Amino acid sequence: MPKLDVLNQAGKKVTQATLSDDVFGIEPNQQVLFDVIKAQRAAMRQGTHSVKNRGEVRGGGRKPWRQKGTGRARQGSIRSPQWRGGGVVFGPTPRDYSFKVNRKVRRLALRSALSAKVADQNFVLLDALALEAIKTKTMESVLNQLNLSGKILIILDQLDEKVLLSARNIPGVFVTTADQASVYELMNAKTLLVTQAAAQRLEEGLK
Repeated sequence: MPKLDVLNQAGKKVTQATLSDDVFGIEPNQQVLFDVIKAQRAAMRQGTHSVKNRGEVRGGGRKPWRQKGTGRARQGSIRSPQWRGGGVVFGPTPRDYSFKVNRKVRRLALRSALSAKVADQNFVLLDALALEAIKTKTMESVLNQLNLSGKILIILDQLDEKVLLSARNIPGVFVTTADQASVYELMNAKTLLVTQAAAQRLEEGLK
């Protein structure tokens, strides 16, 4: 079972915690991680791209010249795709890119992502994270004392507005809750900063 040091906001060790093997100690399934991240990135796409085909472009109702006798190729409309200003052939139209991933696969991907971060020593366990006021400097100070840099995902058991607003102006720092954390967010971050309460909630939800 993975054993991690529990730190306080000053970066000092408070105690040691044993995490569940079923959630934080499995062999990461790379294929499942790929499939779920692909699905989540696909669901982020707006899919609002649109072009006009020959039936949607305005004009072109009249045949530009008679069928025979001109020596030119026959044409039925000046809005055909080969004409300048004509319709687009097989262009993108509004669509939904999302696709379904089974619940068991999503849960396995979450466990794989968490286990991968623990195995790579990119998982920091915090006893609690509480700020007296909304202040970016205070949050930066906490991260500096924990020697964290790069992309950081802070996972709380419940959303704390002071933590959320203090962290949102720091580049590369994101805040979420144990219930809302996605596989894409977990793998996109360099380091996970997780409170003990959030880790317990993850264990309860993914066992």
